[in-house]
Amino acid sequence: MSRAGTITRRTLLVAAVAVAGGVAFGYYAYRKPYPNPLEAGLEAGEAAFNPYVTIGSDDTVTIIVPRAEMGQGVETTLAALVAEELDVALERVRIEHGPASPAYANIAMLKEGVPFPQFDESWLAELARDGIAVFGKFLGLQATGGSSSTVDAFVKMRRAGAAARETLKAAAGKTLNVAASSLQTADGRVTDPATGRSVSYGEVAQAAARLDPPAEPALKPREAWRLLGTALPRTDMRAKVTGAPIYGVDVALPDMLHATVRMNPHLGAPMRGMDAQAAEAMPGVVKVVPIAHRLGHGFAVVARSTWHAFRGADAVEADWAPATYPADDDGLWAAIEAAADESGFSLRDDGDVDVAFADAPRERLVEAEYRAPWLAHACMEPMNATARLADGRLEVWAPNQVPTLVQKLCAEAVGLPAEACTVHTTYLGGGFGRRLETDYAVYAALVAAETDGRPVKVTWTREEDTTHDAYRPAAYGRLRARLGDDGLPAAIDMKIASPSIMASMVPRIFPGVPLAGPDRSLVDGTFNQPYAVPDYRVEGVPVPLDLPVGYWRSVGYSYNAFFHECFLDEIAAAGGHDPVALRRRLMQPWPTAVNVVDTLAAMSGWQTPPGDGRARGIAFSACFGSWSGAVVEVAEGERGVRIERVWLAADVGTALDPRNIEAQLVSGAVFGLSAATGQEITFAEGRVAQSNFHDYDAMRIHQCPRFEVAVLETAPEMGGVGEIGTPPAIAALVNAVSALTGERLRRLPLSHAVTFA
Repeated sequence: MSRAGTITRRTLLVAAVAVAGGVAFGYYAYRKPYPNPLEAGLEAGEAAFNPYVTIGSDDTVTIIVPRAEMGQGVETTLAALVAEELDVALERVRIEHGPASPAYANIAMLKEGVPFPQFDESWLAELARDGIAVFGKFLGLQATGGSSSTVDAFVKMRRAGAAARETLKAAAGKTLNVAASSLQTADGRVTDPATGRSVSYGEVAQAAARLDPPAEPALKPREAWRLLGTALPRTDMRAKVTGAPIYGVDVALPDMLHATVRMNPHLGAPMRGMDAQAAEAMPGVVKVVPIAHRLGHGFAVVARSTWHAFRGADAVEADWAPATYPADDDGLWAAIEAAADESGFSLRDDGDVDVAFADAPRERLVEAEYRAPWLAHACMEPMNATARLADGRLEVWAPNQVPTLVQKLCAEAVGLPAEACTVHTTYLGGGFGRRLETDYAVYAALVAAETDGRPVKVTWTREEDTTHDAYRPAAYGRLRARLGDDGLPAAIDMKIASPSIMASMVPRIFPGVPLAGPDRSLVDGTFNQPYAVPDYRVEGVPVPLDLPVGYWRSVGYSYNAFFHECFLDEIAAAGGHDPVALRRRLMQPWPTAVNVVDTLAAMSGWQTPPGDGRARGIAFSACFGSWSGAVVEVAEGERGVRIERVWLAADVGTALDPRNIEAQLVSGAVFGLSAATGQEITFAEGRVAQSNFHDYDAMRIHQCPRFEVAVLETAPEMGGVGEIGTPPAIAALVNAVSALTGERLRRLPLSHAVTFA
């Protein structure tokens, strides 16, 4: 079936649901903004202008940044969007995460999930994006993920600052008895240039907040930006370098108890019973609480300190029910490979692939099988949350990426409506998608229901964290290509088998809600890449395994870029083409992609051989709205292969903070290189075999290569940044090591075949 035929039915279904929702709620309801969640919590003398800005009579300007700060710099960049338009210095504003509220719904993240490549601007693709935006408005999901924070905020938060600016000018005009249009704003003051008279924002804030703001206030043109487009000092830096208590594990409340959890190591299975007598008799232990929830089954030990809780948990004897999935790696991989023999779904089916391969000469075929393992998130700050249930209200302090879901599911767990739950989002000591889950917060709420109104901080051990993740799913790729007489691919056929993240996550969040359509993330990085091949099919096959899987930095791109880009190198070798030249040739319809590859080639000196004992590899990935690539250079040494240099290039359309973008590209690359060189989650006897950094390590500082980064701005649309360095870094490393060893490596991690220095 053609790609158009496949997508049309699915997209029209999405659009029909969105339209039906619009009719059911009414167009007015869709256009009507959510209530401002800041109105209820204003301090004396403080005025709320919109969900993003409050100003006090003492001239304190507070900017709400409703996305999780987990080291990616989003607090600084999003605050700058408002400060730029409001004409205040970034160092003079107070920045808060703000409450859980649908007013902060992340629409861009949902639009990223439509089944079209980012460069598809057809009416069908735009219809799907518009339809999912309508759905997103009613869903009201406040979330940090999908490299979408700046894309989602770019217009709405600038408008928030501009609207506040214009109402301040209107109020100042009345005070100064001049036309508002004649006034100017700068450094938190409104000035009449004709007389030099001025008022501070705080002096007119109360009057300004009562005025109706303009619906679409004029935004500053780029040439007028003072903050945006520059390298800004990180607003959270002082707190972090001075060790301020800003993370979830730092929460300290009066009369607080401490706890830890131990859940069934056979993931998803129940606990049949436990003997807690020894633990309950230990000094410092308050009680042992059984936990039975759809997110997990086990127990919590409540104690006077975290150390007492850890000791008490070790003393509990639990009877764990067995796992329902295959107990070891052999069984799990057998299930995944068997699924690849079944039919799946296709989001790209150009030409007629079956006909193209029907008469293909054997010498013109390139065939390969690729494997990528399960991966853990391994956040530096282990899972934790603090909760207090008293007087019919629940409060939760949690380092999380989804405040509205934390609010909903924690309240539901203790039998309260969502509006009876207040969520305080702390800084995150790493997220990477792990804190899009809510288990750590829900367990804290359940434990708080057993502590008689006292707050309780629930801290996981590193071992519990590693063995109870929502893992990046393992994936298997079966790939083939037919080469033309010119050595270029005339046909490509890819089949990807992997557990579906959506099939795993949706029942955890919305039990009983049916899945709609295929899981695009399963094939992200294959079907949506800018390569022109006449006959091109990508098929995804969801593997039904009862293992919890979830979003891991760059999600499906993390393994599919490895499959896709390494297979392209195989095609290049078989057809006698240079890897850069092959990519340029296939990318010709997309000049933005060509420019990224050309930039990488120039930066790395691709045309100059690296010398004996050295090799380079290149990879590209169009992902999260941006166009990114990497070249990796490796060298053979006495202690093994060393990653010497990495060149990164990304076209993000508009670079709001170039230095921060460079940092994110390097961070994403290090994350990917860590996984590619040695990270792997394995299973034995139904349990995760790894438990801590000694057997699930990350790249160490002495192993880090030198980085050179180019941030480009030629793409017509702004793209995301946080995850785009990961996919090409993984694939470029594999291509480099394969070139160095002369052996094509198709299994991650590379430590199965290579020793790294």
